[in-house]
Amino acid sequence: MKNSGGKPRAGAVRKSKKGAQVGTGGHGRKALEGRGPTPKAEDREYHVAYKNKQLRERAAAKAEQRGGRDGAPRGASGAARRAKSGDESEIVTGRNSVLEALRAAIPASTLYIAARVEMDDRMREILSIATGRAIPVLEVMRPELDRLAGRDAVHQGVALKVPPYEYAHPGELLDLTLRKGQTPLFVALDGITDPRNLGAIIRSTAAFGGQGVIVPQRRSVGMTAAAWKTSAGAAARTPVAMASNLTATLKEFKKAGVFVLGLDGGGDTSLPGLSFADRPVVIVVGSEGKGLSRLVTETCDAVVSIPISATTESLNAGIAASVTLYEIAKLRSESQASR
Repeated sequence: MKNSGGKPRAGAVRKSKKGAQVGTGGHGRKALEGRGPTPKAEDREYHVAYKNKQLRERAAAKAEQRGGRDGAPRGASGAARRAKSGDESEIVTGRNSVLEALRAAIPASTLYIAARVEMDDRMREILSIATGRAIPVLEVMRPELDRLAGRDAVHQGVALKVPPYEYAHPGELLDLTLRKGQTPLFVALDGITDPRNLGAIIRSTAAFGGQGVIVPQRRSVGMTAAAWKTSAGAAARTPVAMASNLTATLKEFKKAGVFVLGLDGGGDTSLPGLSFADRPVVIVVGSEGKGLSRLVTETCDAVVSIPISATTESLNAGIAASVTLYEIAKLRSESQASR
């Protein structure tokens, strides 16, 4: 209602076009709504979490530029584990494997012992280490231990529950070897999916003075309980590194002065008397069915063949790696003796 002068009376309310009224709760409601949810700390530019996020992103980008390294943390020994979400623990079975894992001080959550198990020196040492480290020891019936170990595992009355394996970083593993003044000797797996082959190769690498084994992140075997079992405890002493891109990792090794030797029955270089033996070497072993992949073959400095009988089609991947490691170790020993 207007006065005679055509102007609103003092205290009168003027309505806006959208219905909000000046001086009423329309603006008050907006003020109460605030500015929305508080941004996360890592999204606020002035917060230290934001700076840490930027540093992590730059570090990841540098890792990609170094050849596709996956940036996974590595352990000082093969006893390191990989942290994952959820309960993804591994069960290590067999007296030798369990004993070596305990000797290497691998973090373990539970030791399982079969009821009325036959005791020997290994079992007594296993129990001694476990009790000394306050690892819970559970006595279970053999059917329960069979279930824990898996259908194909031979547990010998003992099993150890350990966290998931933490893979070494290939580049860091090479750097550590060089800092120690050692001549690098590694084995890389290309397309091998049988964990028993991995376990056998780890065991041979440890036996002949190698510093580690490299596995690809995709389409390859990983460190499983079966690999632990086949390694007969060597996995506790010999680190396994994971490469997000095997070809890129091999190229990085080449830049560092490491010779890449592929194993193939049709190779043009014979293993006996190998001239590369006393130099830094990474041996690449392909799958039994497909052999080395094309990209890996093109990356190799030489493709080496092992002379075998014509009646034998090929060697098992684990055996081929073992024979090659032995020959290189022998040639290196002879070279050192002649100096």
